[in-house]
Amino acid sequence: MTAPDRYAVLGHPVAHSQSPWIHAEFARQTGQHINYGRIESPLDDFEATVRQFIASASPAAGLGPARGCNITVPFKFQVAPLARRVTERAQLAQAANVLCFDDTGITLADNTDGTGLVRDLTTHAGRQLAGQRVLLIGAGGAAAGVLGPLIEAGCRAITVANRTVAKAQALVDRHTPLASACGCALAATGLDHPGEGFDIVLNSSASSLAGTGVPVPAAVLRPGSLAVDLMYGAAAQPFIDWAQAHGATGRDGLGMLVEQAAGAFALWRGVMPDTAPVLAALRQRLQAKS
Repeated sequence: MTAPDRYAVLGHPVAHSQSPWIHAEFARQTGQHINYGRIESPLDDFEATVRQFIASASPAAGLGPARGCNITVPFKFQVAPLARRVTERAQLAQAANVLCFDDTGITLADNTDGTGLVRDLTTHAGRQLAGQRVLLIGAGGAAAGVLGPLIEAGCRAITVANRTVAKAQALVDRHTPLASACGCALAATGLDHPGEGFDIVLNSSASSLAGTGVPVPAAVLRPGSLAVDLMYGAAAQPFIDWAQAHGATGRDGLGMLVEQAAGAFALWRGVMPDTAPVLAALRQRLQAKS
């Protein structure tokens, strides 16, 4: 048998990543012959790390060609310049989480974060986005990746709240033409008074990783709100607990993780895996470890 095509997740840190397990499940389910690993990239040497991964193919050693990688924090803003082509959604986000390679080099940069979030909310959480008022906390790479697809999903209004209001405003300004075309009202604000009674509250900020507490007042919630932390596991639990204590439904970002991975897998392999059993098995896997 020929050496499998190779893929990896690159980040810093990356040892905690569930992506290798997720993609192994996708490959088993769809009959794809791949190898997927983790690569810890130095903070100051991201491009060299990507190119070293591409150059490391060695059929004699059982190392097939590198065909793609996922990019996680803190490198999503450094991805697009490496690729010959950048998808429209990655251009709008100015951030990417997927690279595709062939024998000629780095062919494509894409962003599957936003479509992954939308699929999780609509399919797994059972929440339709059309007509919803959404609060998006944070204006970094994760927020940049999800804002466009949320607009396209039909949200009525989206407020981007960030500690640095100018950064939120820049994100809003970049997405204003799309929002106008889709009939979505966009606004930028600080964290202290972002508004009240949102239908959906999404935490894409670093507060969960930093353990600094929920960055917005409880008034952003109402009974029946859906509050989602884009992190998962122990990092997301304080946000979930806070939401539920105020009458909202709390959810972590595990579904988004699986769905964005499925989008990347489909881009690489040409087949979309069934995500529901993989998400259920991953939740059981993480619960068993906790």
